[in-house]
Amino acid sequence: MKPLCLLLFLSVLIQQSCLRLGVNASSRDGFVRTKGVQFSLNGYPYYANGFNAYWLMYVASDPLQRPKITAAFQEASRHGLTVARTWAFSDGGYRPLQFSPGSYNEDMFQGLDFAIAEARKHGIKIILSFANNYVSFGGKKQYVDWAKSRGRPVSSEDDFFTDSLVKDFYKNHIKAVLNRFNTFTKVYYRDDPTIMAWELMNEPRCPSDPSGRTIQAWITEMAAHVKSLDGNHLLEAGLEGFYGQSSPQSKTLNPPGQFGTDFIANNRIPGIDFVTAHSYPDEWFVDASEQSQMEFLNRWVDAHIQDAQNVLRKPIILAEFGKSTKKAGYSPAQRDLVFNTVYGKIYESAKRGGAAAGGLFWQLMGNGMDNFQDGYGIILDQSSSTANVIAQQSRKLTLIRKIFARMINVEKWKRARGNGPVRNGGHNHNIPN
Repeated sequence: MKPLCLLLFLSVLIQQSCLRLGVNASSRDGFVRTKGVQFSLNGYPYYANGFNAYWLMYVASDPLQRPKITAAFQEASRHGLTVARTWAFSDGGYRPLQFSPGSYNEDMFQGLDFAIAEARKHGIKIILSFANNYVSFGGKKQYVDWAKSRGRPVSSEDDFFTDSLVKDFYKNHIKAVLNRFNTFTKVYYRDDPTIMAWELMNEPRCPSDPSGRTIQAWITEMAAHVKSLDGNHLLEAGLEGFYGQSSPQSKTLNPPGQFGTDFIANNRIPGIDFVTAHSYPDEWFVDASEQSQMEFLNRWVDAHIQDAQNVLRKPIILAEFGKSTKKAGYSPAQRDLVFNTVYGKIYESAKRGGAAAGGLFWQLMGNGMDNFQDGYGIILDQSSSTANVIAQQSRKLTLIRKIFARMINVEKWKRARGNGPVRNGGHNHNIPN
């Protein structure tokens, strides 16, 4: 069969459900890198069809609850999911990871160790976030309170981004996480390829400085700090995608509010390896119609993929999206429409070698976890239609990766035979429609 005919045949298979799900053994080894606007693993394009599960460390800190972690990763792997995003923070309060600056709860750290080890067993990469913007699990406020108790003249949560002692506390936490020796895998976190990337903060915002300069300076400083300690892993900022002063024409896309972030400027910082955006039309536009919310979702995702591709020249992950079952008028069909819309835009970009590299839905849940349910939780074996949408996206992205890998191998073979050079740059291929 001629190569083009083979590619067309494989493209047709994307629409079928006969392909077996699973992660190729090669994707369980090596660090994820960026190459042009794509992720690369072991020399081939890599896609992040995955999920959020902020609760992994918390649940796994109780050895009796660890079977829930194993079951969640088994279900995720069975549906072809490749990346999980979770918290590497819990500051102060009840069952914390960090009791006080530099003082850690070993039980909680072992919970995170276990979660990473289970992800590794199931061929799933992990994105770990260092801190929270919000008061849950401590957040900015806890760091500021710690500094205030030591005599620092701080009063606002946004002092998190500027106070020197607070920044030292945060930098020390980063160092503690990177230097953690996993008690299950016997690998330091900084050396573990199971970890795909670090995240500076979950949804950083600084409303006291709408110019964006405060967060710009903070991301610049903290990205350099992380990179000085760890050259193996990717880094992202944790941004939701709100536009700022550097692209005033795009600010009209933002939902109402002052956020103090700048999607373009913040992601241009050299230490930031890839781009993220979040999307919650049902939270940001509570009183809008379903049609209006979907129109926003389409504009929002399109704009961010295009800017990642053409302006930032970095891969983008839609790192949070979902549909709440607690909103008036909810139906599974509405949630499926949200997922299909996001996944469709990722696929259309990915199949052309574009910047869209995956999506992480909020959030994966397991059985017996009702106390973590926020309306967005999905139990895969109880959400048949949405689970099918998720699995279909996994199949499509896996097939794209296989097709690109074959293209790359053919070019390598041609080069070895002296029949022409391999193209330079990123994985600049298109899959036929």
